Amino acid sequence: MQDLIQRTVYREDHEQFRDAVRHFFDKEIVPHLAEWERNGIVPKEVWRKAGREGLLNTMLPEPYGSGGDFGHAAVLIEEVGRTNATALGFPLHSDIVSPYIYAYGNKEQHDRWLPKMAAGELIGAIAMTEPGAGSDLKSVRTTAKREGDHYVINGAKTFITNGINSAIVIVVCKTAPELGSKGVSLIVVEEGTPGFSKGRKLEKIGLMGQDTSELFFDNVKVPVGNLLGEENMGFKYLMQELAQERLVVAVRAASCIESFLQKTIDYTRERKAFGQTVFDFQNTRFKLAEAKAQATMLRTFVDECIKLHLKRALTPERAAMVKLNATALQNRLLDEFLQLHGGYGYMTEYQVGRAWTDARIGRIYGGSDEIMKEIIARTL
Repeated sequence: MQDLIQRTVYREDHEQFRDAVRHFFDKEIVPHLAEWERNGIVPKEVWRKAGREGLLNTMLPEPYGSGGDFGHAAVLIEEVGRTNATALGFPLHSDIVSPYIYAYGNKEQHDRWLPKMAAGELIGAIAMTEPGAGSDLKSVRTTAKREGDHYVINGAKTFITNGINSAIVIVVCKTAPELGSKGVSLIVVEEGTPGFSKGRKLEKIGLMGQDTSELFFDNVKVPVGNLLGEENMGFKYLMQELAQERLVVAVRAASCIESFLQKTIDYTRERKAFGQTVFDFQNTRFKLAEAKAQATMLRTFVDECIKLHLKRALTPERAAMVKLNATALQNRLLDEFLQLHGGYGYMTEYQVGRAWTDARIGRIYGGSDEIMKEIIARTL
């Protein structure tokens, strides 16, 4: 299949980085994905290998990262989509957690955490979601009460990506509960802090290799110096950074669609039924033609959003639109691709079944479809 469009969003250095990322994935990631999915976690040594190759914190300046921009981050995310390496928590670590620390932390915090995160020695997570709260960040019940030069944190979080592997966690908590959303703060809690514990590894229907867990905070005492930015400004910080998180989801979805479109074309050209290849049936060709047309439309939109974000001009509503469209199309087209594989689509051998299952979370995390629609509706 020819490229969907002539892409202009990436520079030569981005494409050179893609070569390095693809080599690393094909050697260090793809051969082990099945094992990681059985174990439900990626070994920490894989993170350190990625760090040595400059694949973490790609958009942060040295020594906090590899000195690139969001284009480099997007290239890595596309390779995650290409290989359906959903076990990897690299994008959350590098493109969500680290940027929060860089954007709102002070130099002491930068120096303490970011070089080790870039090296894969510290794995990051962000604890937003709580049991019963879901996407409603205004309703978080985890509290952080200041006592002298410390905060005392109490509460529980769930559905935390990188939860088991994490060494540092940005905790979304209430420092002034009476103020509602205006009383939210971001505080970093480090592994090993008394009272901070990790719950069970949660069993999911997809993302089988990605460790996802509960986190508990029982009178966890952390220094005031672990506060990111200003007290009670956390909700504003979250709103400023969520556009990038939603674009990350859309970039992976678009790349996943393109990869499995090609895999499905290849499969239907080889598989025979009733004396001809599956591709020779008009229904198959029409399904694939429609998929290519829609994937091309999505690719154009996603690349435009990447261009905007490289200029820091991606608006929250545009980010909501690209995530809403990308994840809906990913879910629908992967279902079509699985159907064209027939019974083999339901087996793990051809990967499309796993990709189909993994894709379902895209319409929930990073803000559900309903939240995206609400954001867009406010601009009508």
